[in-house]
Amino acid sequence: MADAGTRRSARGGGGAARRAERSAVSFETARYIERNIPDFEILTEEALEIIEANAETVLAEIGVNFVHNPAALNRWREAGADVDGERVRLPRGLARKLCATAPSSFTQHARNPDRSVVVGGRSLVLAPVYGPPFVRDAERGRRYATMEDFNNFVKLGYMSKWLHHSGGTVCEPTDLPVNKRHLDMLMAHMTLSDKPFMGSVTEPSRAQDSVEMCEILFGKDFVQDNTVMTSLVNINSPMTFDDVMMGALEVYARNNQASIISPFIVGGAMAPVSVAGTLTQVLAEVLAGIAYSQLIRPGAPAIFGAFVTSIDMNSGAPTFGTPEASQITYGAGQLARRLGLPYRSAGAFNGSKLPDAQAAFESANSLNLGLLSGVNFMLHACGWLEGGLVSSYEKFVMDADQLGILHKFAQGVPCDTDAQALGAIAEVGPGGHYLGCAHTQANFKTAFWRSDLLDYKPFETWEEEGARDTQALASVRVRKLLDTYRQPALDPAIAEALADYVARRKASMPDAFM
Repeated sequence: MADAGTRRSARGGGGAARRAERSAVSFETARYIERNIPDFEILTEEALEIIEANAETVLAEIGVNFVHNPAALNRWREAGADVDGERVRLPRGLARKLCATAPSSFTQHARNPDRSVVVGGRSLVLAPVYGPPFVRDAERGRRYATMEDFNNFVKLGYMSKWLHHSGGTVCEPTDLPVNKRHLDMLMAHMTLSDKPFMGSVTEPSRAQDSVEMCEILFGKDFVQDNTVMTSLVNINSPMTFDDVMMGALEVYARNNQASIISPFIVGGAMAPVSVAGTLTQVLAEVLAGIAYSQLIRPGAPAIFGAFVTSIDMNSGAPTFGTPEASQITYGAGQLARRLGLPYRSAGAFNGSKLPDAQAAFESANSLNLGLLSGVNFMLHACGWLEGGLVSSYEKFVMDADQLGILHKFAQGVPCDTDAQALGAIAEVGPGGHYLGCAHTQANFKTAFWRSDLLDYKPFETWEEEGARDTQALASVRVRKLLDTYRQPALDPAIAEALADYVARRKASMPDAFM
């Protein structure tokens, strides 16, 4: 121990420099994950073939509904489907043939080119929570979300190193009119962050607003030739495609923008209780949805989505982080890869009311299975609480910190000369320690993943600092990130044009809160 103490003294101010480095605010964003590890495959070849054959049977014999959308029915009829009222039955192989024109991967461009992401292949893009009407923080508790909250979450996402994407409806700003709030949300993503973002899907005209605002931000020709938005199009499981979501899909596909075609599955309620039965329905729904996007524009980017949870048969409430949901997520990943499509699933899912042990356990299960199942786009990667009803400030930064583990794990295990460390083993020899050896000194900064949040101090230090639990530490980090936030630069002419567009669109319609 004396030798170690001598070495620490000899380095003098090094400790202070390292402490300053750790406390400095960084605006760095990690590049999207590229996996150097294998995917976990839970289904045998026989099981995959059975599920694929059964999905074709569902499409051909049971069919799917396209409701309140005569144009969609006409498109299907012209493509060779059997249309009976609003029920569409697809001959075996038709949907798969149409899906073949969707790209296996695509680049979503950010206004900062360094933060563009690739969706598909071996990549994993992490995006924050989406859709909650409520927010929670330790100081003010649970409450309806406002536009101020929305702006704060966009800022937190921008400041989070391990988060690659700004997301979409990070919370629902209920203090703004329903028919106008999408304009303010898009403005926030476009001006408060320079990461990629999602468009509105709550009404086809709002999807069109999203496209037109992107044309201001990126240029009209650039938008038509490149993907600058990824948006979430949910299927009303079981097997119903409504005119609102399909209308938004039509806008995005027509304009070369990506859509996540995602069944909304609660096992036992919107799908069978069995894993194989649920996977059959998921595959049938996704095939029909992506095939429809290709009827609009062959080659339009689309993502195979699977939002899956089970149900508590006692209370009827959805459950998260369960083994059955994991099995479905792994299986859907295999099905997506066999189709050659990018895959969306998983997230920091949990049913807890607070950012507590339940939230942590369930979120860890969901995050890790997302990495191992081959997910390419992970929505809800941070901030999700209470079954998706709440965006939590503390949970957001807790999850965002843990996303660094996915980055580290995805790197795999290097076995180059330096990683083999034979020189270090020889230098230390029997009975020594590695703290001061040359290999440790050369690699200590990057050898181990380090949390920016969790507490690893000795008990006495932790107690002197207030015996803070993880939620208390997260509250401090939220304040720090928001206090040190600096808005990314944007061409003033573009900012003015966006503001003018929003003002004109708002003036063109009365407020509506329903």
